[in-house]
Amino acid sequence: MLGEGYKVVVVDNLLTGRRANIHHLRNEAAFEFVEKDICEPFDVGKVDYVFHFASPASPVDYTVHGIPTLKVGSLGTFHALDVAHKYGAKYLVSSTSECYGDPLEHPQKETYWGNVNSIGPRSVYDEAKRFTEAVTMAYHRYHKVDTRIVRIFNTYGPRLQLNDGRVVSEFHEASSARRTPHRLRHWQPDPQLLLRQRRNRRLHPPFKIFRTLPVNIGNPNEFTILECAQHVLKVTGSKSKIAYQPLPQDDPKQRQPDITKARTLLGWEPKIQLEEGLRLSLDYFQKGRCGRNHGSEVT
Repeated sequence: MLGEGYKVVVVDNLLTGRRANIHHLRNEAAFEFVEKDICEPFDVGKVDYVFHFASPASPVDYTVHGIPTLKVGSLGTFHALDVAHKYGAKYLVSSTSECYGDPLEHPQKETYWGNVNSIGPRSVYDEAKRFTEAVTMAYHRYHKVDTRIVRIFNTYGPRLQLNDGRVVSEFHEASSARRTPHRLRHWQPDPQLLLRQRRNRRLHPPFKIFRTLPVNIGNPNEFTILECAQHVLKVTGSKSKIAYQPLPQDDPKQRQPDITKARTLLGWEPKIQLEEGLRLSLDYFQKGRCGRNHGSEVT
């Protein structure tokens, strides 16, 4: 967006983020960073667009920060929508495939209501995002805020936390450290992964096409967790062995987005497949592990 001439103000409390992620923008005159928790009311002045991306997203983070996760999905959403409402700004919120829970429909269309355990260990994230969507639609219906909801499926790539706990970061960490074993669950689901550096370039076009109801953003190409682990071993050249562990409670066994709406409305679909994406991410993960061992952050 900076490249298109926009002024960008980022508001974040750095609960799970790092200043290193915006280090490359430090000299941009049109960029401003405000360290603040959006669970408290905030106002950065007149804006044309509000992007609500705030929330712990990895199992490692929302397990530790369960209450803040619920708060940012509720209070944070209200406050972000209040800013959009006050200034007549367009509003986009990043929701998640977790709204579908452990789905009984496959692939998942946006019309599917989901199969979610509302009191399980994952519920702090799942229900926070479902409530986020409910508040967003309420502001659209009652306050006429021009809203967009994108349901983002599994992602990976540069700036992903090294100890994120999700498949690619964990497998890269294990293989780079030559640790045995990889954590591989006892089932072999059909996951899908989307390289984040490509996804982020396409998040603002939804404003150019009117669409209030959710739109899936993800990779519809399926592969098993075992295949993912084998690709990581191939890309890294690691000699780590693969072992199997039990499935964590309420982990979804299968997810696949139906991206018909994204293709039709946005002209969008993923271009980079798994092995190429892993190779593009390899340098980041290797530098990250090296930097952490020397007490520094990757920029």
